[in-house]
Amino acid sequence: MTFFQELLIALVQGITEFLPISSSGHLILIPKLTDFPDQGPLIDVAVHVGSLLAIILYFRKDVMGLARGGFASVGIGKDDPQRRLFWFVAIGTIPAVALGLFLKMGDYLEGFRSTQLVATNLIVFGILLGIADRFGRETKAYEDMSLRDAILVGFAQAMALIPGTSRSGATMTAARALGYSRVESARFSFLLAIPAVAGAGLLAALDLAEATAQMQQDALVAGTLTFFTALATMIFLMNFLKKASMMVFVLYRVALGAALLIFL
Repeated sequence: MTFFQELLIALVQGITEFLPISSSGHLILIPKLTDFPDQGPLIDVAVHVGSLLAIILYFRKDVMGLARGGFASVGIGKDDPQRRLFWFVAIGTIPAVALGLFLKMGDYLEGFRSTQLVATNLIVFGILLGIADRFGRETKAYEDMSLRDAILVGFAQAMALIPGTSRSGATMTAARALGYSRVESARFSFLLAIPAVAGAGLLAALDLAEATAQMQQDALVAGTLTFFTALATMIFLMNFLKKASMMVFVLYRVALGAALLIFL
């Protein structure tokens, strides 16, 4: 890949990963709308790992809390609230990990790289996001997470393995429907992403070890560029959600999905 293609992929991933508009869907559209060859799922996972590192840095206090909860679970230290949250996040991750392994082992992921599928999911899940954001209450914070909420948002995260759905969009939709505020829905969504994206990154690392030196270099450059773009986008989004609704993202999703169905 050329540096310009790597930069374009990083900008698209870094911006769309945290906005509820589907990063995987936009990544699939890059070769459809340009002369660039399809970068393939390996590069897609590499840039998702770049986004993961941005999540860890931005939510470092929450991540440290979850780490304390993990240690408390094996008898190192005592922090019952964080231990409870640690296990709820772990359990909420199971649906996405199970479905991801099934799709990878069955080699179904390539079949999802369809413009029509992306367009349809952009519209359908965009409308669901709008409904949840319009009528969802704002009574819960991340610390109020229950086992039921973790499982339900976890299943929403699993649905996002289908391009066009949006991982952040699906999880924020579920969290808003369950009564979490916009900011807390985003916080819940991003923390739940950490183990799922880390697992996908581990699988990709195994594939990357067998890839060519050029592919490894492309993955490293694209992932690094994505980290900086994603961090800036996350700072913007968390401030934006304190003052505005998600309707702008709903309108964007529906408009883009309709345009893709009409013109492509």
